[in-house]
Order: sequence, then C-alpha cells, then structure tokens
Amino acid sequence: MQLPIQSQSRIYAEAWEEGTGAPELATIVDAAEAAGLFYVAVCDHVAVPREPAERMQTIWYDTVATLAWIAGRTQRLRLLSHVFVPAYRHPLVSAKAFLTLDELSSGRTILGVGTGHVEGEFAALGAEFANRGAVTDECIDVLRAAFTDEYPSYAGEHFTVDGVGLAPRPRQEVLPIWVGGSSKPALRRAASRGDGWLPQGTPRHELAGAIAYLLEHRKATRGDDPIDLGTICEPLYVGEPDWDVGPWTISGPAEQMAERIREFKVLGVNHVQIRPRSRTLEEFCDQLAAIGRDVLPLLN
Repeated sequence: MQLPIQSQSRIYAEAWEEGTGAPELATIVDAAEAAGLFYVAVCDHVAVPREPAERMQTIWYDTVATLAWIAGRTQRLRLLSHVFVPAYRHPLVSAKAFLTLDELSSGRTILGVGTGHVEGEFAALGAEFANRGAVTDECIDVLRAAFTDEYPSYAGEHFTVDGVGLAPRPRQEVLPIWVGGSSKPALRRAASRGDGWLPQGTPRHELAGAIAYLLEHRKATRGDDPIDLGTICEPLYVGEPDWDVGPWTISGPAEQMAERIREFKVLGVNHVQIRPRSRTLEEFCDQLAAIGRDVLPLLN
C-alpha cells in the first residue's frame, strides 16, 4: 500500500486526510503491519510549482526520512519508495540514503524509481527535464554498482564514479530496484534494469499487453533473470458500503474481492498494491484490518 497522509494530491486523497500528520500516519503504519501487508510506500516530490500544486498540493513527505521513521516503529513491513526520482540528485547521494535505510531497517528496503513528470520541479532543482530518461538510466546503473560493490566504478555520459567507497553495505544479498511507470520507455527500463516493475495508471484491461511487452524485452536483455511484476488494484471496500465509494471501487464480501485480486496472478503478477476507501481514519484502519483478516487468507 502507498500510504495516505504522506502525499495529499487532490487526485486521490480522502477528505479526512487534511490536517493530519505524524500521529495519524503512525496509526496507519501500525494497522498495515498488523494486517500483514507486504510493503508500505512513500513517494517523492521535493518542490511543487504553484500551478500543478493546485491539484497536487505541496504535502509530500521526504521519502527516505519517512521510510526511516517507519522502519523504527515496525518489524516486518518492507519499505518501498514509490517512486523515488533519482534524476533530482547525484546517484551517490541516493545510494548512501538507501544503503543507510537498508541497514536501519535490517534489510527491508526496496528502491522504487521513476523518471518524474513535473517539469517545473526539475527546473527548481537545477535538473534537466528533457533528458531525464537517459539520466535515470545512468542513475540506476550507478545505484546498482554502489549496491553491489563498496567501491563502485562507472563511466557514463552524465556520471563518472571511481575510487570512492560507500558503506554501510546492504543487509540484503540484493537490494532490489523496482522501476515504476507505464510508458514504453518505462517498460523497457524495467525489463533491462529492474528487479521489479510497478505500473503507474495501467488499467486492468491493458495490463496483459504491458506485461507481454516487458517480458519480451526482458528476455532480449536479461535472458531468464526473474522479475517481480506488480500492479495497482482498484480501490477496495470490504462489505456493502452505505455511501458512494465511486464507480471503480471493488466492494462486497471478502470472497468476491479476493477473486478479483487473484485475477492478476494469471497475468504473472506477484504483488498487488491496494488502498481502501474511507471517510475517517478509524474507517481506514478498520478496512485494513478487514482486508488482513478476511481477504489476504484467501489469496495465493
């Protein structure tokens, strides 16, 4: 689940999230761990320009600081950046942050990356927007090198790294890098450089085609190397709601919801991001508890 509160875009935030902060976020994190979720995720925006802020707002918690705070109050949850924009920063700075997070979390870190989309934010940070895809590719290569070797070596068009060491080293044998995005370049990037893929807005009826395209490029570039394939499920509501949960929300008994989620497995998906609809913090946590108690045991 991508966490509420830490980002409050008007596109998806519930009305009750306005005015909330760390105490409410802590309640949700505790509920997510108790429900047995695989990961919680935090996204990445640094400085949102005024025009897009009208719909996006400016509440975007810092990715690594928030995940580190979550690491300190949890034992099992994986910690995902969904998605971190490496093109905003030098990749060694990013590598140091996520290596540290992996140490502090005892090996629960997943680095999810994407190219970013707000041109004015790139300008504010002194980063180039037009070539962000090529820069992102090199950032991933540097990050992979830094996660693999204490003294990484890399020479590219945008970055050269040699003769410097980074520690702490990852607790995990492989600190996974998942690539987010649904465009053809994002799919190719995930296929050639990622340990996993998370779509951004791919509807259910287009998922099979996207996965087939990704796996074709995976075979051509990485052979039979395995890859984690994810998706984002429609909003969920366990039970029969007595309020308007929207036309795309899956609601009803747990068996029906589990059946809709299991449909993804046929496509090769092995992790599904969920988010319940809610009117209050209490209802959100009640829905998480119901998902953990009644829906998750019916999966896999």
